[in-house]
Amino acid sequence: MRLVISEKNIAARRIAEILAVGKPTAEKVYSTPVYRFRRDGEDWVSIGLKGHIMQVDFAPLLGEADVRALAESDPRVLAGGADELLAAEGGLDLKRWRLETLPVLARVDVEKVPKEKGIIQSIKNLAKKADQVIIATDFDREGELIGADARDVVRSANKTVPVTRVRFSAITRDEIERAFAEEDELSEALAQAGETRQEIDLIWGAVLTRYLTLTLQKVTRKPFGDVLSSGRVQTPTLKLIVDREREREAFTPEDYWVIKGAFSGDGEDFTAGHATERFSAEADARAVLEAVAGASEGVVAAVKRTRRQAAPPAPFNTTALMAAAASEGLSPSQTMRVAESLYMSGYISYPRVDNTVYPPSLDLKGILRSLAEVPFYREYVHGLLAKDALVATRGSKETTDHPPIHPTGAADPDKLDPQAWKLYNLVARRFMATLSGPATIEGTRVDLDVRGERFVAKGDVVVAPGFRAIYPYGLRKDEHLPALAEGDQVAFLGAELEAKQTQPPARFSQGKLIQEMEKLGLGTKATRHDIIQTLYDRKYVQNDPVEPTFKGRSVIEALSTYASEITTPEMTVALDRKMDDIANGRATLPEVVALSQDDLAQVLQELLPRVTEVAEKLKDAIDEDAKVGKCPKSGDDLLIKFSPRNRSYFVGCAGYPDCDVTYPLPKNAKYQAVDELCGECGTPQVRIIQFRKRPRVMCLNPECPTKKGPEIVIAKGGCPTGDGGDLVVHYSPVGSRYVRCTNYEDCKTSYPLPQQGELEPTDERCDCGTPKVIVHTKKGPWKICIDPECPTKAASDAGRGKRGQAKKGKAAKGRSGSSRAGSRKAVGGEGA
Repeated sequence: MRLVISEKNIAARRIAEILAVGKPTAEKVYSTPVYRFRRDGEDWVSIGLKGHIMQVDFAPLLGEADVRALAESDPRVLAGGADELLAAEGGLDLKRWRLETLPVLARVDVEKVPKEKGIIQSIKNLAKKADQVIIATDFDREGELIGADARDVVRSANKTVPVTRVRFSAITRDEIERAFAEEDELSEALAQAGETRQEIDLIWGAVLTRYLTLTLQKVTRKPFGDVLSSGRVQTPTLKLIVDREREREAFTPEDYWVIKGAFSGDGEDFTAGHATERFSAEADARAVLEAVAGASEGVVAAVKRTRRQAAPPAPFNTTALMAAAASEGLSPSQTMRVAESLYMSGYISYPRVDNTVYPPSLDLKGILRSLAEVPFYREYVHGLLAKDALVATRGSKETTDHPPIHPTGAADPDKLDPQAWKLYNLVARRFMATLSGPATIEGTRVDLDVRGERFVAKGDVVVAPGFRAIYPYGLRKDEHLPALAEGDQVAFLGAELEAKQTQPPARFSQGKLIQEMEKLGLGTKATRHDIIQTLYDRKYVQNDPVEPTFKGRSVIEALSTYASEITTPEMTVALDRKMDDIANGRATLPEVVALSQDDLAQVLQELLPRVTEVAEKLKDAIDEDAKVGKCPKSGDDLLIKFSPRNRSYFVGCAGYPDCDVTYPLPKNAKYQAVDELCGECGTPQVRIIQFRKRPRVMCLNPECPTKKGPEIVIAKGGCPTGDGGDLVVHYSPVGSRYVRCTNYEDCKTSYPLPQQGELEPTDERCDCGTPKVIVHTKKGPWKICIDPECPTKAASDAGRGKRGQAKKGKAAKGRSGSSRAGSRKAVGGEGA
């Protein structure tokens, strides 16, 4: 049996469909999907991974002897206080976040541990029966490392089985057949380069993230959970954004004035600006207005027409694709997610490439013929195929691993989701544009004289669209001017003066940021989009164009002040060059990791004595991000705060203890400030984000009408204790609802309620004696017992557990659901 190992399940299925004689059979080995098929008279099995099946991590415990051995090579290992911990504990628990262990963490060797245990188990099972194993992961450093890890798992179960490697740039029949006819060996150097990046990123990320987080906790006293992350690429990228914001803030605008005149000639109205494009003095501009005041006509002093050509674009590499897609509303992370899906489905070539030159082996005409199957492209494609020869544009980067990104199959917009079609359409049109001629644009300049003042009108018209006919992205509208000749009289309709100011440098769009990272050598084509997304996820940046938050600025300010080398590109670029040396056989993993550890140890030597100073810089910004509005009593800021005593969050006044205004917040949630005040009472609001619930905006005022639902009596005199009290719906200060007896002070009867849906009382009682209500939701009306301790609910849960064990993963017919408020069933019959 031949075993084919791909990087993802969808790739495994596609490869099986291409290679199979007949149709593959889908099965599972343990819990992992596999595809069995016949080829060349042999049995084949194709299995997909989930990316990395192994990962690097720190050993959970480090013995005293190991720590002492590290200290012999670098005494700084014990400088942070690890010596005292060793004496007290006899070893170090590296899973615990402690400042004292960071120097040890920066020096200790990492280990490789399983990440996908189920897939590993399945590979071992298949490897025992395999006569040959073929690694078909992506052809790049990450793919080579993933393949090498899979090979090692195979060899742990079958030491003698031959393992080969196939490499391809598209999951199409021709490309896959070619790859499997040219089996090769795994590149150990390429895999080692990928593993080096894994180890270095883990060590730097863990040490710096723990340092920032623990430092902040020393002044905020918040529990573990408010994580401030940092990394060797993430931090310099964030500094780019912060530095641009500082440039904008330091920018001093200059006033200037412009004059625009309105004209009419040859039956058309048009606009012309004064020949002096900017007036630095308002008086000079007003002198021009006075000179032309009352004039009713002007004379065409000169007409000049020129033609220029706009060259077609270069082929797409990853950076260019992300930049172009960003202009169409797709973030870099969205672009790469969709591009990966299109690649796996056989619609585009491999999307992580630096190359911008099509190799001679690429069948350009064959690709065009496949695009002719898409009705939108057919006519244009036929025009390209009718040429005597196809001449493609060339970009500045040429590599030999993968061709530039191009379409590999015809897509149907009705079968792709909108984002996938948008990206496919962009790639397909770009490919056709690279095989097209230039666009010819005619520019016209008309000089006009009004009482001795010169005005200039400019217009551009595309006279030969060339590549623009298929690639309209970024195309400006034609600016037509009337057909005028020198000496013609035109009507002057007046002029107006407009005051303006020079503008600061623009913020980076996500697309421009990707390009800047590439220019500086920050990250790789496969990681840059993830780095930007991490900055958003950590709340270091917001919006697009990208704007740093106070939190992001504080991290950069603190690190720039006390360890500036980790905020600039030089150190990380130097390490990346060393990883290139590993891939090319000029360096080894241990050498480069040791060099990186030396750099990190030096950074820690600068940071650890500055914990208090760094913490104060971080705390100010965290407080700024915690602002939710102004206190109605004192006018000070209202802040989201944490109570160590109650271990919960609340909103309190920054003027405490002089002002004691506080507001409760729901537990087990995240909170964000909202710019708008409550429309009902004018109190500040916060956005509440809870697991598996839609985010909602909540007014802080406990007495706000938005927190009060309708008055509902669940049961008149229906308290199960028999005291005669009514069961009535109440609402808490954080907006949750519950049922309470009107005689609660005596009987203490209270029940929780589902927080979503409209409540409808019923006259029914459960077998346990508690009233039932109907909850109307989008999924239908549910009748529930409001007692969460209802014996009926307990019996239902027990029965459901038995059915789940008997037939895991399938819903039992007629099963009744449950809620936190008690047992429930669909109105109209169980399971309705």
